[in-house]
Amino acid sequence: MTESVLNATRVESPDRWWRQAAVYQVYPRSFADGNGDGVGDFLGLISRIDYLRDLGIDAVWLSPFYPSELADGGYDVADYRDVDPRIGTLADFDALVARLHDVDIKVIVDIVPNHSSDQHAWFQEALRSVPGSAARDRYIFRDGRGPDGSEPPSDWTSIFGGPAWTRVPDGQWYLHLFAREQPDWNWSNPEVRQDFLTTLEFWADRGVDGFRVDVAHALTKGLGVELPTQVQLEDPTHFPVGTHPIWDRDEVHEIYAEWRRLFDRYTPPLTAVAEAWVPAERRIRYATEQGLGQAFNFDLLKATWDAAQFRRIVEENLDLSAQSGSSSTWVFSNHDMVRHATRFGLPSTDSEGHAWLLSHGVEPREDRDLGLRRANAATLLAMALPGSVYLYQGEELGLPEVADIPGDDRQDPTFFRTGGQEIGRDGCRVPLPWTADGPSFGFGAGGAHLPQPAWFAEFAVDTQSGRSGSVLSLYQDALAGRRMLQTDERLEWLDIAPDVVAFRRPNGWTSATNFGSHSVTLEAERVYLFSDGSVPTDGPVRLEPDTTVWYQHG
Repeated sequence: MTESVLNATRVESPDRWWRQAAVYQVYPRSFADGNGDGVGDFLGLISRIDYLRDLGIDAVWLSPFYPSELADGGYDVADYRDVDPRIGTLADFDALVARLHDVDIKVIVDIVPNHSSDQHAWFQEALRSVPGSAARDRYIFRDGRGPDGSEPPSDWTSIFGGPAWTRVPDGQWYLHLFAREQPDWNWSNPEVRQDFLTTLEFWADRGVDGFRVDVAHALTKGLGVELPTQVQLEDPTHFPVGTHPIWDRDEVHEIYAEWRRLFDRYTPPLTAVAEAWVPAERRIRYATEQGLGQAFNFDLLKATWDAAQFRRIVEENLDLSAQSGSSSTWVFSNHDMVRHATRFGLPSTDSEGHAWLLSHGVEPREDRDLGLRRANAATLLAMALPGSVYLYQGEELGLPEVADIPGDDRQDPTFFRTGGQEIGRDGCRVPLPWTADGPSFGFGAGGAHLPQPAWFAEFAVDTQSGRSGSVLSLYQDALAGRRMLQTDERLEWLDIAPDVVAFRRPNGWTSATNFGSHSVTLEAERVYLFSDGSVPTDGPVRLEPDTTVWYQHG
């Protein structure tokens, strides 16, 4: 048995709680409906705080709850300093924060700085203003090509499909990297920068503990007179590192340094985590103490079920965390991705579920039992690692993706902008089942804004609560158990078998995951938890395929 030591950073003061936190993402519109209108809200969330407390999380991350026309599930923000009336009021928000803090749960809110809604007051002002005006300079407006300007400034396509430019009545075009209802801000404009500082301060003064920064790598743009083509944009070798016209420009960190100075004025300092889809070596800059402080690591989210790949990803990200002075983040599911209980039931070549989504969930067929078994094993592995673990609502119930949503009920702009060729992300945003019966499985008194399949009943909270071997019980036990593993941030790799990823934490506890097809015998003094719901026994244990165990060596 060989050992190596990685990341020997000690856990610091309670002010740095985020370094080892278990953060639970709430997609408010789909968590709990308190007024029966079919949309989740703050009243519903407040009614489920005891559930979150009993689950054992350290923080809640709230996806956008701001006024929105829902062109992109709330990520088209019409007012950054208010609450969507369908979700609640500012008074409801204050009550929610107070109640969560009462049970020692921190609050992280989503901030969406790359783009606003086209209903935002400043964009509406820009539409009423003339080309070249101060109002238009807050966004990215350009004249079109061709003799009459009728062609867009470039051939760029948006992330959601279709053109990235939309023309306004006076003939100019505005940039939107996402939906046409989401115009991109011009971060070269000092007024935009100041307004976001005001927004961050507004929520910080209301008691939030941190921010999740949406599309953190896209704020600053480098748009010259001549714009590159879409082919050039997609060529990773065309632009020197840090100078891409849209993504991950070096000067974006000037913005986050300014944000950090604001965050550090609070006691304790506010935390922030970047959603930055950038190469691993570039991720470090977002995670430094001079920047946001932490950045999402999505590498495991994209990984296939392979022991060598998992270990390499963990080693690389612990090394990157040591370089940045931050802690790593481990995540398998969120509001943008196919749920990992489904992904791990697909062939390994479809590790992100893309091919499955393109076939509307028909081909390849998912192996639901295998997917859930591997998802639980992966989650237990991640919970034993140094760093923060980010959980997405419903994964603690083992929820699979819902693929067969009728077209008339879909909401994701990807579905509409691709003419239904891509079904989008609605399948991971279906409202949660709280009870095995009722019009919306306990989500609310009436129906739900996205249809729930009949098989949701078997995953409902009330069918799993207090039941040994349920996924919910596994998450509760694991979240309680990980506190004993997180005494500091050291890790020792153990070479047990080629298909086993195993590591020991400093207090003697070991996590071992069997990625192979044959069982492995482990010498154990004490077993704490199996991911497959097996009853722990002392002494030698058999680690079955697609299973994780936490144990102490003999």
